Amino acid sequence: MKPSLSSSPIHRTVLSNGIIVLVAENPVADIVAARMFVRSGSCYETREQAGLAHLLSAVMTKGCEGLSSWELAEQVESVGASLSADAATDYFLLSLKTVTSDFSEILTLAGRILRSPTFPEAQVELEKRLALQNIRSQKEQPFTVAFSQMRQVMYQNHPYAMSILGDETTMGGLSRADLVQFHQTYFRPDNLVISIAGRVTVEDAVALVEQVFGDWQIPSQPLPLLTLPAIQAEPQHRLQPVQTQQSIVMLGYLGSPVSCPDYAPLKLLSTYLGNGLSSRLFVELREKRGLAYEVSAFYPTRLYPGSFVVYMGTAPENTSIALQGLRTEVDLLCTTEVSETALQAAKNKILGQYALGKQTNGQIAQIYGWYETLGLGLDFDQEFQELIASVSVQDAITAACKYLQAPYVSLVGQETAINSAFPSAA
Repeated sequence: MKPSLSSSPIHRTVLSNGIIVLVAENPVADIVAARMFVRSGSCYETREQAGLAHLLSAVMTKGCEGLSSWELAEQVESVGASLSADAATDYFLLSLKTVTSDFSEILTLAGRILRSPTFPEAQVELEKRLALQNIRSQKEQPFTVAFSQMRQVMYQNHPYAMSILGDETTMGGLSRADLVQFHQTYFRPDNLVISIAGRVTVEDAVALVEQVFGDWQIPSQPLPLLTLPAIQAEPQHRLQPVQTQQSIVMLGYLGSPVSCPDYAPLKLLSTYLGNGLSSRLFVELREKRGLAYEVSAFYPTRLYPGSFVVYMGTAPENTSIALQGLRTEVDLLCTTEVSETALQAAKNKILGQYALGKQTNGQIAQIYGWYETLGLGLDFDQEFQELIASVSVQDAITAACKYLQAPYVSLVGQETAINSAFPSAA
């Protein structure tokens, strides 16, 4: 067992079987939250099995060795605890929250679920049906359709191109055997981060994890190496005629991964452009010009190159002018300096939201466990804030000129609206 030193308030320990244990003592409330991260999100699926990590998360808590789905739920709910599983692009997550006195019992239960899920056939089929319903319903949501075709054209053969749910073909083809195989491959102690926050001492938390997981042996075969296709930037447009009351106009740019120095300037530009009612896009395109039902920007934090996206929901007759308006606002980032005042306001916003996102034990366990899982280390919590604070006007312009030049365009709306924006497509 090797504790390591860090400037972070989190204690990090590596067990002899490779499990990384993070503990944040927070005695304010009589609650403990834990997040168990496995490096096995949708990036680890084959294209033919897209949706596998999501299906695994849906079925994971529906039965484990010795306990049925009902018995599991009863054991958790009888003490007022919560326990759930989720899958993301870069990781799989098992989350729990409980009062301190029940932490040992619920962590033990979580250990059984993580190590020996039974994947009951009936539950697999039920969750597949629910996922397929979800996939079909998303096809009726213009924003989801626009973002889906944006991802596909931007990421091509990379797993980021696919929805976490996969599509009807891939989800429909998944079987219980696929879940068992995926679980056996990636759910192992040397691929696990357990992050704990709440009213528990470091010693007690580590001892408890050791008790629940200490006998879990590292398999003899090494973890498969993740080899992903390179992402080539080839901006193009995707147009989808749909009978809808509004057009969704979306511009996308291939950004940087979180480990790249350009990440902080791009994160700040995304906040400046489209985060909240005081953002540039909201003020210019909605307040001043009345073009937008909704307008925003986002740039999710990713292990591989993230997508920098700006979008607007607008009336069909405004589709062409909305597209021009969005493009103009992004292009201005390269040609017109963002003022020091506006840049500072964006910094205050992003750092304020970041601080507010670390208030509960669950949020604390989540953010440190996530940083550890992405390979950023515990100090990234402080580094991120310093990186944002140190971005200069020139840094912002440089990042905009490097990444935000030629956009991918995704447009969903009435055929006449699409033809007005792209006459050549008519």
